[in-house]
Amino acid sequence: MSAVRAARIAAVAVMPGELLLVLCLAAGVRPPGWATAAAEALLLGALLLEAWVLCSLRRRTGSWRAAVRAAVPEPVLRLLLHELRATASLGRWIARREHGVRPGDLAARYTGPQTAMMYGLLFVSVVETAALAVLIPWPAVHRVVLVLDVYGVLLVLALHAACVTRPHVVRADGTLRIRYGALFDLTVPPDAVASARVERRYPEGRLVTLSDDGVLDLIVGGQTTVTLELNRPLDFRRPLGARARARTVRFHADDPRALVTALRQAAAP
Repeated sequence: MSAVRAARIAAVAVMPGELLLVLCLAAGVRPPGWATAAAEALLLGALLLEAWVLCSLRRRTGSWRAAVRAAVPEPVLRLLLHELRATASLGRWIARREHGVRPGDLAARYTGPQTAMMYGLLFVSVVETAALAVLIPWPAVHRVVLVLDVYGVLLVLALHAACVTRPHVVRADGTLRIRYGALFDLTVPPDAVASARVERRYPEGRLVTLSDDGVLDLIVGGQTTVTLELNRPLDFRRPLGARARARTVRFHADDPRALVTALRQAAAP
């Protein structure tokens, strides 16, 4: 077994237990002393192993960034980055600032079909928190559940804030940036666009769905409103990092006509 693989297994095995310990402490639950000592010893061992592996990879690759990418599984790294970016979007949402939108660009929002669902999910989470506070008779369990519920509420708000502050962008030169929060980001150069049209569709599938013939659906609220035909296939990254290629891109915009018009005007001689 390689050192990198051993470090990954150690991180996967130890981190969930450490997270549970942190949640218990945050909720005011004091686990037995031997449990805390064992968890900290395991965490220290895992951190020492990770540090040794990172230093070895740093000497081999000459870059800390390359070392981190080699040591940490890409799905884990992308999820961590997504949570950090989504959390940062809360501050940008409060300040009413959009990410990646420059003067002269068209910002196309896409949160319309999901806004009611997001606020409904937020309302249900708050009601659940209040109900469990009444129904759970054990204070220690209630504190742990309260911490988890508050984290869930913040996560829902952060996801919605990331979508609001990271709209699709049409630049003055015709470059199109298709996004979904901090999870998906595809830049389409103007010379790759064969045609763009308004077309409302209701495809089935997950957020990012790719068919066998290269049709990429970026589904928001169960629908797409813009169909983009490409001159050549474009590579893109799925939310967890897997690479794929698309020949047609269908996505949602709250005002699809404005987006398509901006693309056509930029392409006009």
